[in-house]
Amino acid sequence: MRATILHADLDAFYASVEQLLDPALRGRPIAVGGGVVLAASYEARAFGVRGGMSGFEARRLCPHLRFVGGHFRDYQRLADQVMDVFRDFTPVIERISIDEAFLDVGGAIHLFGAPAVIATDIRRRVRTEIGLPLSIGVACTKHLAKVASQVAKPDGLVVVEADRERAFLDPLPVELMWGVGPATRERLAGRGIRTIGELAAVAPEVLQHLLGTAVGAKLSSLAGNRDPRRVEAPRRAGSVGAQSAIGRRVVSSETVHTTIAHLADRVASRLRAADLAGRTVTVRVRFPGMRSVTRSLSLADPVNSTRTITEIAVSLVGVALAEEQLERDVTLLGVAVSHLATRRSLQLELPLLPGGDASRPGSPRGAARWALDASVDAIRAKFGREAVGYAPVVLLAGRSVPDEFRELAERDLRPAGADEDGPALRRADPDEHASRRPRR
Repeated sequence: MRATILHADLDAFYASVEQLLDPALRGRPIAVGGGVVLAASYEARAFGVRGGMSGFEARRLCPHLRFVGGHFRDYQRLADQVMDVFRDFTPVIERISIDEAFLDVGGAIHLFGAPAVIATDIRRRVRTEIGLPLSIGVACTKHLAKVASQVAKPDGLVVVEADRERAFLDPLPVELMWGVGPATRERLAGRGIRTIGELAAVAPEVLQHLLGTAVGAKLSSLAGNRDPRRVEAPRRAGSVGAQSAIGRRVVSSETVHTTIAHLADRVASRLRAADLAGRTVTVRVRFPGMRSVTRSLSLADPVNSTRTITEIAVSLVGVALAEEQLERDVTLLGVAVSHLATRRSLQLELPLLPGGDASRPGSPRGAARWALDASVDAIRAKFGREAVGYAPVVLLAGRSVPDEFRELAERDLRPAGADEDGPALRRADPDEHASRRPRR
């Protein structure tokens, strides 16, 4: 095998863009956000400032920290320009978030040179043409390339050839592995497992007993450097979803309804923007201890109405909670819509069925909701997302992460792998995403 897979990751992307747009911020500790840190520059990270941290705590750690509001359109514009640079070297690109992607350059070697040379040229062009720092890992597998890019940070390049993979992996901390978040790291540390080499030495059945069958088997394979996945160009998303980590909260109807209403609004808005609707609504409920359950309902007709998805999702969460009566606390809620179909207009029903079922989009109630959502979308397009919305969403207390930031973090990109929460509904909450993602 030859190391031809690249994992390219823009360094402290949101903060780096702010420093690019305002040269006075360069070299200074800055954070995007206000009440909560959405992203922090490396200068701020040196003081312990991290994404997901409260603004109060960030200022305590770094008194000279400068907060900036965030230029969300520039984030998307510049990230797309970086992807255009990647396409000049290979068409085999798997974009897994706004600021990172896998590239397979095996077919480009005869044109542009060895993978290390290609990675060097990509980094140079992104720096000189766009102005952003980029770290790249090069390896034979996707997982190893991603680990290498984390080691390369900030603004570096690490190449792991096939004959030194084990020597590279073994001494690294387990949190650099794909899917090891704080909870899994602590669980492993409790068994004296702190490095990838120590993890690889543990029998798979022991890890499955400790972490669960799916997570234990996955981490055992990755620690043993067994990763057969190839770089794949993105396909059309099979679902649209959003989830939110809400801390550890006692279950209440108010918490469920306000959180689900907010998530359903984000999902339904994105469906309508893409001229899509879906037949299946799925909810995810996570309890303390990282245990999750999902419940789904499939409809006769595809839906994309905010209120309809909210009502169905709230009902499904109620079913899940009723079946899990021993669980009193919830840590995360998620909503997804799948079995998607194109919907650019609404076909009204003939007056042959009762008109009270709003889950039928063409019914009188369904059509009224469709018209209301169309008006809301038009107002938001002209005056901004916060201009109008359903009351539970507009009045949601404590919503510290702007929806523009959430939308960037929840692009419908086909995930390259699942994290410790599992693959279902994996459109990470930005606060959770920032705290989990390993950064060196």
